[in-house]
Formats: sequence, structure tokens, C-alpha cells
Amino acid sequence: MSKEQDAAAAHTDGEEPTLEEKHTLRHVGEYLPARVWLVAVVELCERFTYYGMQGLFQNYVSHKKDGSEGAKGLGLGHVGATGLNTFFQFWCYVTPLLGAVIADQYLGRYNTILIFCGVYMIGILVLTITSLPQFVGKGDIGIAGFATAVIIIGLGTGGIKSNVAPLIADQYKRKKMAISTTKTGERVILDPAITIQKIYMYFYMAINIGCLSLMATPFMEKYKGFWTAYLLCFCMFLAGTLLLVLGKKLYVVTPPQGSIITDAFKAIFMMIRARNMNAPKPSFQAQIGSTRTFNWDDKFIEELKRALVACKVFCVYPIYWVCYNQFSNNFISQADQMEGHGIPNDFMQNFDPVAIIVMIPILDHLVYPALRKAGIPFPPINRIVLGFWVVSCAMLYATIVQHFIYKAGPCYGHPGCIKDTNGVVVRNNIHIAIQTPAYILVGISEIFASVTGLEYAYTKAPPSMKSFVQALYLLTSAFGSALSEAFTPLVGDPTIMWLYCGLTVGAFLAGCFIWVVFHKYNDLEEEMNELGI
Repeated sequence: MSKEQDAAAAHTDGEEPTLEEKHTLRHVGEYLPARVWLVAVVELCERFTYYGMQGLFQNYVSHKKDGSEGAKGLGLGHVGATGLNTFFQFWCYVTPLLGAVIADQYLGRYNTILIFCGVYMIGILVLTITSLPQFVGKGDIGIAGFATAVIIIGLGTGGIKSNVAPLIADQYKRKKMAISTTKTGERVILDPAITIQKIYMYFYMAINIGCLSLMATPFMEKYKGFWTAYLLCFCMFLAGTLLLVLGKKLYVVTPPQGSIITDAFKAIFMMIRARNMNAPKPSFQAQIGSTRTFNWDDKFIEELKRALVACKVFCVYPIYWVCYNQFSNNFISQADQMEGHGIPNDFMQNFDPVAIIVMIPILDHLVYPALRKAGIPFPPINRIVLGFWVVSCAMLYATIVQHFIYKAGPCYGHPGCIKDTNGVVVRNNIHIAIQTPAYILVGISEIFASVTGLEYAYTKAPPSMKSFVQALYLLTSAFGSALSEAFTPLVGDPTIMWLYCGLTVGAFLAGCFIWVVFHKYNDLEEEMNELGI
């Protein structure tokens, strides 16, 4: 048992540490309750379904109806596939606002997740049926079915995504630090901030175990057709929904909070109109002679202000998501320009979740404890900046790979220009495995940027607005997809090299901007106060 695990299994004295003890005793996280892992497995099933489907969309939409490029697709080409895939990603990250409103105001997180699971399954069924061989290669049934399915699945995803991340953190009840004694007699501090960080790291690891569905679905696509892969995804999602229902009695379920979100938007509008963040306070309105009545008090406005100020960093996240989105669309098309040697072009995506699954335990058990022991702070802003810089390296590597593709024959700067005697497209003579470092770098960047974003959104949000702030964080991904849509004209050959190069510079500069503007949030005392430590 490691020192961290020994501490987690320690006897808790229950007393709060003094200021001196906070600075001198070792801070550790706790063992995670079983219900945390149960929620993580439910999310694993949902992400198995999402990535198992969405990872095939680029091929499904772009491949020709005659099957000359592999399994029969919708025949809309590379640009059309990137455009539709990007719209799907955009839609999936706009709808969480709706899910947050329904959960926080009306049904609560658990009931909202359950209802939207039903919506999600309807979308998968539509996608599966319309991708059957008798439909996909004939007329417009396949295209109509795909369009309908992505709208329905996007709604289902939104209802789940904005609520499952706060739901898993809700399963951990400790809110303040406590003194504990390890089995070896060492006095340590059980730190909720470290435990929440651990929860989101393993939550993200569960997500990426689910992403390994891409180890199976690309081969099912290649040898049996897209519909078999979509059917597998439906079955896995059904299993996750059943687990959600059967485990209901184990979860910590928070009730809806009333008109919190609509009140928040009204208050924000008043702040903007008055150019004063204190304007919505009833006390402020009374001072200026207003007789208006409000559904909120001064404390609510203070909580809202804290959440808005802390989440300013989210404004920079769309640049990160533009880079991240490349691995599920343009990287796949890039792989399709190279020799696969029996490996499907959409199989390479698996190196992203594999990198995450390998790195998270290393960071949790080795790197982060070593930094804490050495007294080296590694607060959220630092981790976010590192995530931006690592994804910049991934885009730089993709630029280099694209350069080598254009240098390789037989088609050089016009990949796919030649077909063999069987009518199958000939790829440029460069091995598909050269893409591996790009996927690994994207995966590592997620641990620092994406995981920390989830953690940051939860810890900075007032208790009544967890789903709302989580939805605001997810909305940054929608803005990233909208930016990606604007870049669609650049995804052809050879202009895509300029896209990768521009994203390299953009992500690096965005990281620098976060460091310069938000570095003040790394002040240790401020971080401790904001986290309630």
C-alpha cells in the first residue's frame, strides 16, 4: 500500500486543522466511495457509445456509396464529413444548457440523466436502422437518417453531460479539511480539494476506457458495415442505463433548486445593463430608491459573482477545443491518405485514450504526491496552461506529418488521385503509425486542460449552480466547434497544413495569455479560501 493509500485508509480524528497544521502537515486525498465508481461506470458506457459512433462519422459521411473507399458511406466527401462532424460536436455542447436548466430547476440531476438516456437510445436506433446496407447506398434515406439521428443524440448527450460530472462529485460528502492519523502514526490532513481532483481524474479515465470502443468499431465498420458498430454501441448504452436504474438507491441525489438558472441569467443581464456586478443585489437596488422585488438575496448575487469571476478562464477554452476536435475528424482523414497496412484509418484514435489511461495513475500516485511532498504547487491554472502548450505540440506534429505525406508518392500533394485495378484508392507511401505521437500528445493535454476544467467548474460553482456552471464550461466546446466550422474551407489539400500550423501558434499563445492574465489565481492563500479550505 502506498503512503497516499495508507493515509486514505487512516483513522479520521474529525478535528479541523489549524493554520499552522495546514502548512506543515502532509495533504492527502481519501479513498473514493463505491458510489463514485458506479457513476463512473455509467459514464464509461455512455462514452463507449458516443465515441464508438462519433469516431466513425468521418468515414461514414465521406466514404463513397459504391464502397470503393471501404464500407459504403453517404458519399459527401472529406469537406462535407468534417462540416457535419463539426456541427454534431457543436450541437452536443450547446444542448447541455437545456439539460442544466431541466436538472437544476425541475427534475434534479438523476431524473434528468435518466430521461435523456431514453432520448439518446432513440437516436442510436434511428442511426442503426438507416445505416443498414439496403438504405445507406440508396437515395437520401441514409443522409436523412443521419441528420435526424445526430439531432436526437445531441439532445440526449446534452441532458447527460451537464449533469453526470457534478453528480459524481456530489457522491463525495466531505467539504472541509480534517486531521487524520495513518496506520504508521503520521498525522495528515484529508484535503477535499485533492479528493475532488482525484475524482475527476478517474472519472476522465473511465471516460477514456469507454473511448476504447474504437478498438472494435473500426474493424466492425471495415468488415461488416457501419450498422454493426452502431448496434454494438446501442447495446452498451442500454447496459449503462440499466446500471443507472438499478443503482438508484446508492446515489447521493440532490433535489432541484427552483428557478436558479433563469434567476442567474436575469441577474447577469442586470449586471451587463448597469455595468455593475452589484446591480442585481436587493440592497443595492434599495440604495438607489428602487422598489422592485427579486427572487434572490444578496448572498445569491455574491455566489454568482464568484462563479463568473472564477470562470473567466473558460473564455479561452474554445481555442483548445478547436485543436482537440482535430483528432476525431481531420486526423482521421489524414490517416486515410497513408498506407494502413491492414489498420483502419479511424483505429489510430485509440492512442488518445490509451495515453490518458496510462498517464492518470502515474500522475495520481507518483507525480502529484511528489510535487506536494517537495512543496511545489501545481494549481489549476498551471495545469490548464500546460494542457494548452501540450496540445500546441500535437498540432505542430500534425503539421510535420502532413508535410511528409505530401512528400511521399505516388500522389504527393494530391492524395487519393490514383485507383488500383480493383477501383480502390491508392494511399501515399507513408505508414499510418507515424500519427501515433499526435494522438498521445492530445491525450496528455486533456489530462491537464480538460480534466482540470471539469474540476474547476465544480469547485468554483455555488452549490445551487453546479450543473449550470458545468454547462457553461461545456459550452466552450460548442464555441470551439463553431470556430472549427469556420475553418472548414481549409481542410482540403494542401491548405490543411496552414490550419495545423495556425492552431499550433494559436494554442501556444492562448496558454501564454492564460498564464499572464490568470496567474494571480495561483496565489496559494486565495486558492485555499476559494475552495473553502
